[in-house]
Amino acid sequence: MTTRPAFFTASTPGRRTVLALGAAAALTAGVPSARAAAPAGRGGTPDGPPTAERALAELRAGNARFAALRQIHPHEDAARRASVAVSQHPFALILGCVDSRVPPELVFDQGLGDLLAIRSAGQALDEAVLGSIQFGVEELGVPLVVVLGHERCGAATAAVEYVRTGKPVEGHLARIVEEIAPAARAARGLPGDWVENTVRANVARIRRRLARDEAFTKARIVGARFDLDTGKVAFHPS
Repeated sequence: MTTRPAFFTASTPGRRTVLALGAAAALTAGVPSARAAAPAGRGGTPDGPPTAERALAELRAGNARFAALRQIHPHEDAARRASVAVSQHPFALILGCVDSRVPPELVFDQGLGDLLAIRSAGQALDEAVLGSIQFGVEELGVPLVVVLGHERCGAATAAVEYVRTGKPVEGHLARIVEEIAPAARAARGLPGDWVENTVRANVARIRRRLARDEAFTKARIVGARFDLDTGKVAFHPS
């Protein structure tokens, strides 16, 4: 294991916390999950550290509320703000796109300190993104990593156009397009919409890459797709 810089961690009673980096199970028709009203703690749960299964169930429940327009907007009061000002214990990490229509805290109806959100265009990976995921998994003990793609992704569309025409992309955008291009090539010729197939292939490719990385072995890694029209998230594998 690579030795961490000393500034990464510091001790607190029973838990390491971060000082230098600022950064459906319980749902029926509109009924909030039990976690939503729980006292502040690790991920807001009253009964100890979350498991990947519990984290996934909470994301499903929160997204079901969002899609049904029955959000409860948990963990936004003064008590929660005071609690997370001292330390953070997010229960899941979302690697999503920068698209303004896919904010993880809203899509999953979560509040302060619940999610560690990392966003790059098309979920493109670089060392900063990978390091941020490792920070969540190793330093914060996040048990679940979700690679969240979405419908009508502009980055996937640009990658498809790049593969189709071979025309170079200018500036910093080239790095993003080149990162997604392998998924666009793999999706070429498949039945259905090329861009949509690229979105799915890109999520699967990133999920496999993270799952093979020893830095993330402590977490469960799943892929997901957000539907802009319905507001629903489908997880793969579930």
